Amino acid sequence: MPIELPLNAMSVEEKVQLLEQVWDNLCRQSGDVRSPEWHAVILNERKRQIENGTMAVSLWSEAKERLQKLGK
Repeated sequence: MPIELPLNAMSVEEKVQLLEQVWDNLCRQSGDVRSPEWHAVILNERKRQIENGTMAVSLWSEAKERLQKLGK
C-alpha cells in the first residue's frame, strides 16, 4: 500500500519529527524483522573506520540539533 506524504513541502525539522514518530512506533511493536546482510557489512566497515580513527561519531542529540538547524 503506497503512502504519499508531502515530503517536498516539509521542512527538515518536520521530516526528522516524522522519522522519530515512525521509529517510536516500530520500537513499541514486537516482531521478527531481520536486517539485510548488507547492513552487517556497512556496520562492520564503520566500526573498522571508528577504530582506525578515520571516522568520527556524534551523539544523537548533537546530530538532531544539526539537522534541525539545517531546516531553518
